[in-house]
Amino acid sequence: MYYVDTWWQTETGGCMISNLAGVTPHKPAHATLPLPGIQPIVVDENGQVVAGSDAASGVLSTETVRGNLCIKFPWPSILRTTYGDRDRCRLNYFATYENLYFTGDGCFRDPDGNYRITGRVDDVLNVSGHRIGTAEVENAINRHTGVVESAVVGYPHDVKGQGIYAFVILASDQSLDDPELARQDILQTVSRVIGAIAKPDQIQFVRGLPKTRSGKIMRRILRKVAENETEQIGDTTTLLDPIVVDEIIQGRLSS
Repeated sequence: MYYVDTWWQTETGGCMISNLAGVTPHKPAHATLPLPGIQPIVVDENGQVVAGSDAASGVLSTETVRGNLCIKFPWPSILRTTYGDRDRCRLNYFATYENLYFTGDGCFRDPDGNYRITGRVDDVLNVSGHRIGTAEVENAINRHTGVVESAVVGYPHDVKGQGIYAFVILASDQSLDDPELARQDILQTVSRVIGAIAKPDQIQFVRGLPKTRSGKIMRRILRKVAENETEQIGDTTTLLDPIVVDEIIQGRLSS
Protein backbone atom coordinates (compact mmCIF):
# COMPACT_ATOMS: atom_id res chain seq x y z
CA MET A 1 0.00 0.00 0.00
CA TYR A 2 1.30 3.47 -0.91
CA TYR A 3 0.40 6.72 0.81
CA VAL A 4 0.36 9.95 -1.16
CA ASP A 5 0.28 13.24 0.73
CA THR A 6 -0.11 16.27 -1.50
CA TRP A 7 0.31 19.99 -0.90
CA TRP A 8 -1.28 22.46 -3.30
CA GLN A 9 -3.52 25.48 -3.44
CA THR A 10 -6.31 26.64 -5.69
CA GLU A 11 -3.94 29.42 -6.75
CA THR A 12 -1.20 26.98 -7.78
CA GLY A 13 -3.47 25.19 -10.24
CA GLY A 14 -2.20 21.75 -9.26
CA CYS A 15 -0.10 19.70 -6.85
CA MET A 16 3.22 21.24 -5.95
CA ILE A 17 4.76 19.01 -3.30
CA SER A 18 3.98 15.31 -3.09
CA ASN A 19 5.54 11.87 -3.03
CA LEU A 20 5.03 9.71 -6.12
CA ALA A 21 3.47 6.34 -5.30
CA GLY A 22 6.02 3.58 -5.81
CA VAL A 23 8.71 6.02 -6.91
CA THR A 24 9.64 8.31 -4.02
CA PRO A 25 9.38 7.43 -0.31
CA HIS A 26 6.63 8.76 1.89
CA LYS A 27 7.08 10.19 5.36
CA PRO A 28 4.18 10.53 7.83
CA ALA A 29 2.88 14.11 8.22
CA HIS A 30 5.07 15.32 5.34
CA ALA A 31 4.10 16.26 1.79
CA THR A 32 7.68 15.12 1.07
CA LEU A 33 9.45 16.36 -2.08
CA PRO A 34 8.58 19.05 -4.64
CA LEU A 35 7.35 17.79 -7.98
CA PRO A 36 9.62 18.24 -11.02
CA GLY A 37 10.07 21.88 -11.93
CA ILE A 38 8.82 23.22 -8.59
CA GLN A 39 11.37 25.22 -6.59
CA PRO A 40 10.24 25.81 -2.99
CA ILE A 41 12.26 27.98 -0.67
CA VAL A 42 12.01 28.75 3.05
CA VAL A 43 12.31 32.35 4.25
CA ASP A 44 12.13 34.01 7.64
CA GLU A 45 9.69 36.79 8.59
CA ASN A 46 12.00 39.38 7.02
CA GLY A 47 12.14 37.58 3.70
CA GLN A 48 15.69 36.33 4.19
CA VAL A 49 16.33 32.88 2.78
CA VAL A 50 16.82 30.37 5.59
CA ALA A 51 20.31 28.95 5.17
CA GLY A 52 20.34 25.53 3.58
CA SER A 53 16.73 25.63 2.35
CA ASP A 54 17.34 26.50 -1.32
CA ALA A 55 17.92 23.30 -3.28
CA ALA A 56 19.03 25.28 -6.34
CA SER A 57 22.02 26.59 -4.40
CA GLY A 58 23.38 23.10 -3.93
CA VAL A 59 24.09 23.80 -0.25
CA LEU A 60 21.45 22.14 1.91
CA SER A 61 21.13 22.11 5.68
CA THR A 62 21.98 18.97 7.59
CA GLU A 63 19.35 19.94 10.15
CA THR A 64 15.62 20.59 9.94
CA VAL A 65 14.87 24.23 9.11
CA ARG A 66 11.59 26.10 9.47
CA GLY A 67 10.05 29.29 8.17
CA ASN A 68 7.57 30.56 5.60
CA LEU A 69 7.09 28.59 2.41
CA CYS A 70 7.63 30.44 -0.87
CA ILE A 71 8.11 29.41 -4.50
CA LYS A 72 11.06 31.07 -6.21
CA PHE A 73 10.43 30.24 -9.86
CA PRO A 74 7.24 30.28 -11.99
CA TRP A 75 5.50 27.03 -12.91
CA PRO A 76 3.08 26.33 -15.81
CA SER A 77 -0.17 26.60 -13.81
CA ILE A 78 0.76 29.66 -11.72
CA LEU A 79 -2.03 32.17 -11.28
CA ARG A 80 -1.67 35.29 -13.41
CA THR A 81 -4.25 37.54 -11.80
CA THR A 82 -7.46 37.69 -9.80
CA TYR A 83 -10.57 38.37 -11.87
CA GLY A 84 -11.42 42.05 -11.65
CA ASP A 85 -8.79 42.80 -9.00
CA ARG A 86 -5.23 42.57 -10.27
CA ASP A 87 -3.79 44.51 -7.33
CA ARG A 88 -5.25 42.02 -4.87
CA CYS A 89 -3.43 39.20 -6.63
CA ARG A 90 -0.16 41.12 -6.61
CA LEU A 91 -0.41 42.20 -2.97
CA ASN A 92 -1.53 38.84 -1.58
CA TYR A 93 0.91 36.58 -3.37
CA PHE A 94 3.81 38.51 -4.88
CA ALA A 95 4.39 41.61 -2.74
CA THR A 96 5.10 40.10 0.69
CA TYR A 97 8.55 38.90 -0.35
CA GLU A 98 10.34 40.37 -3.37
CA ASN A 99 10.42 38.15 -6.47
CA LEU A 100 8.80 35.24 -4.62
CA TYR A 101 5.36 33.67 -4.60
CA PHE A 102 4.26 33.63 -0.95
CA THR A 103 2.06 30.65 -0.15
CA GLY A 104 0.91 31.96 3.23
CA ASP A 105 1.94 28.68 4.84
CA GLY A 106 4.65 27.84 7.32
CA CYS A 107 6.74 24.70 6.93
CA PHE A 108 9.55 22.49 8.11
CA ARG A 109 12.17 21.12 5.73
CA ASP A 110 14.15 18.10 6.91
CA PRO A 111 17.74 17.25 5.84
CA ASP A 112 16.39 14.90 3.15
CA GLY A 113 14.42 17.72 1.53
CA ASN A 114 11.00 16.61 2.77
CA TYR A 115 8.52 19.39 3.50
CA ARG A 116 6.02 19.39 6.32
CA ILE A 117 3.37 22.09 5.96
CA THR A 118 2.34 23.49 9.34
CA GLY A 119 -0.53 25.71 8.16
CA ARG A 120 -1.37 29.36 7.66
CA VAL A 121 1.05 31.86 9.16
CA ASP A 122 -1.39 34.75 8.78
CA ASP A 123 -3.99 33.17 11.10
CA VAL A 124 -2.79 34.70 14.36
CA LEU A 125 -4.45 34.99 17.77
CA ASN A 126 -3.79 37.80 20.25
CA VAL A 127 -3.79 36.08 23.64
CA SER A 128 -3.03 38.44 26.53
CA GLY A 129 -0.90 40.55 24.20
CA HIS A 130 0.98 37.55 22.79
CA ARG A 131 0.69 36.81 19.07
CA ILE A 132 0.25 33.07 18.63
CA GLY A 133 -0.27 31.31 15.32
CA THR A 134 -3.11 28.80 15.23
CA ALA A 135 -0.98 26.51 13.06
CA GLU A 136 1.74 26.54 15.72
CA VAL A 137 -0.73 25.42 18.39
CA GLU A 138 -2.18 22.75 16.11
CA ASN A 139 1.29 21.42 15.39
CA ALA A 140 1.98 21.17 19.14
CA ILE A 141 -1.33 19.39 19.82
CA ASN A 142 -0.69 16.95 16.99
CA ARG A 143 2.58 15.92 18.58
CA HIS A 144 0.56 14.14 21.26
CA THR A 145 0.71 10.45 20.35
CA GLY A 146 -3.03 10.01 20.88
CA VAL A 147 -4.09 12.84 18.55
CA VAL A 148 -4.98 12.24 14.90
CA GLU A 149 -5.81 15.81 13.89
CA SER A 150 -6.76 19.14 15.40
CA ALA A 151 -8.04 22.56 14.45
CA VAL A 152 -7.59 25.70 16.53
CA VAL A 153 -9.59 28.93 16.39
CA GLY A 154 -9.94 32.00 18.56
CA TYR A 155 -12.99 33.18 20.48
CA PRO A 156 -13.72 36.23 22.66
CA HIS A 157 -12.28 35.93 26.18
CA ASP A 158 -13.17 38.34 28.98
CA VAL A 159 -9.65 38.35 30.44
CA LYS A 160 -7.28 37.44 27.61
CA GLY A 161 -9.00 39.24 24.77
CA GLN A 162 -8.89 36.09 22.71
CA GLY A 163 -9.05 32.55 24.00
CA ILE A 164 -7.85 29.41 22.25
CA TYR A 165 -10.47 26.81 21.32
CA ALA A 166 -9.19 23.45 20.06
CA PHE A 167 -11.19 20.79 18.25
CA VAL A 168 -9.34 17.50 18.58
CA ILE A 169 -9.75 14.09 16.96
CA LEU A 170 -8.31 11.26 19.05
CA ALA A 171 -6.96 8.01 17.66
CA SER A 172 -9.43 5.13 17.63
CA ASP A 173 -7.54 3.32 20.38
CA GLN A 174 -7.74 6.31 22.72
CA SER A 175 -10.49 6.03 25.30
CA LEU A 176 -12.65 8.95 26.34
CA ASP A 177 -13.62 7.27 29.59
CA ASP A 178 -11.62 10.01 31.28
CA PRO A 179 -11.74 13.06 28.98
CA GLU A 180 -10.24 15.29 31.65
CA LEU A 181 -7.09 13.16 31.70
CA ALA A 182 -6.84 13.39 27.91
CA ARG A 183 -7.21 17.19 28.12
CA GLN A 184 -4.48 17.46 30.74
CA ASP A 185 -2.13 15.35 28.62
CA ILE A 186 -2.71 17.61 25.61
CA LEU A 187 -2.24 20.76 27.68
CA GLN A 188 1.06 19.44 28.99
CA THR A 189 2.19 18.67 25.44
CA VAL A 190 1.38 22.21 24.24
CA SER A 191 3.05 23.73 27.28
CA ARG A 192 6.20 21.69 26.64
CA VAL A 193 6.38 22.45 22.91
CA ILE A 194 5.41 26.15 22.92
CA GLY A 195 4.81 27.39 26.45
CA ALA A 196 2.02 27.80 28.97
CA ILE A 197 0.65 30.91 27.22
CA ALA A 198 -0.39 28.76 24.22
CA LYS A 199 -2.42 26.20 26.18
CA PRO A 200 -5.99 25.97 24.82
CA ASP A 201 -8.70 27.37 27.07
CA GLN A 202 -11.23 24.93 25.63
CA ILE A 203 -10.69 21.48 24.14
CA GLN A 204 -13.57 19.72 22.44
CA PHE A 205 -13.11 16.14 21.29
CA VAL A 206 -14.82 15.48 17.97
CA ARG A 207 -15.29 12.60 15.53
CA GLY A 208 -14.34 14.70 12.55
CA LEU A 209 -13.79 18.24 11.28
CA PRO A 210 -15.87 20.16 8.73
CA LYS A 211 -13.96 19.81 5.48
CA THR A 212 -14.58 20.54 1.84
CA ARG A 213 -14.25 17.71 -0.66
CA SER A 214 -10.69 18.85 -1.34
CA GLY A 215 -9.81 18.42 2.34
CA LYS A 216 -9.77 22.06 3.44
CA ILE A 217 -10.97 22.64 7.00
CA MET A 218 -13.78 25.20 7.13
CA ARG A 219 -12.54 27.28 10.05
CA ARG A 220 -15.36 29.77 9.51
CA ILE A 221 -17.73 27.13 10.87
CA LEU A 222 -15.48 26.25 13.81
CA ARG A 223 -15.18 29.93 14.78
CA LYS A 224 -18.97 30.24 14.94
CA VAL A 225 -19.15 27.14 17.14
CA ALA A 226 -16.38 28.42 19.42
CA GLU A 227 -18.12 31.81 19.70
CA ASN A 228 -21.40 30.00 20.48
CA GLU A 229 -23.06 31.55 17.43
CA THR A 230 -24.29 28.23 16.09
CA GLU A 231 -27.39 29.78 14.53
CA GLN A 232 -25.10 31.65 12.10
CA ILE A 233 -23.24 28.63 10.71
CA GLY A 234 -24.51 29.17 7.17
CA ASP A 235 -24.60 26.71 4.30
CA THR A 236 -22.94 23.34 4.95
CA THR A 237 -24.13 21.42 1.89
CA THR A 238 -20.75 21.70 0.16
CA LEU A 239 -18.97 19.89 2.98
CA LEU A 240 -17.69 16.35 2.64
CA ASP A 241 -19.71 15.27 5.69
CA PRO A 242 -22.26 17.92 6.84
CA ILE A 243 -23.39 15.67 9.72
CA VAL A 244 -20.08 16.38 11.45
CA VAL A 245 -21.16 19.99 11.97
CA ASP A 246 -24.31 18.94 13.83
CA GLU A 247 -22.25 16.63 16.04
CA ILE A 248 -19.77 19.39 16.84
CA ILE A 249 -22.58 21.80 17.72
CA GLN A 250 -24.21 19.25 20.02
CA GLY A 251 -20.86 18.61 21.67
CA ARG A 252 -20.40 22.34 22.21
CA LEU A 253 -23.86 22.79 23.71
CA SER A 254 -23.50 19.82 26.04
CA SER A 255 -20.05 20.76 27.31
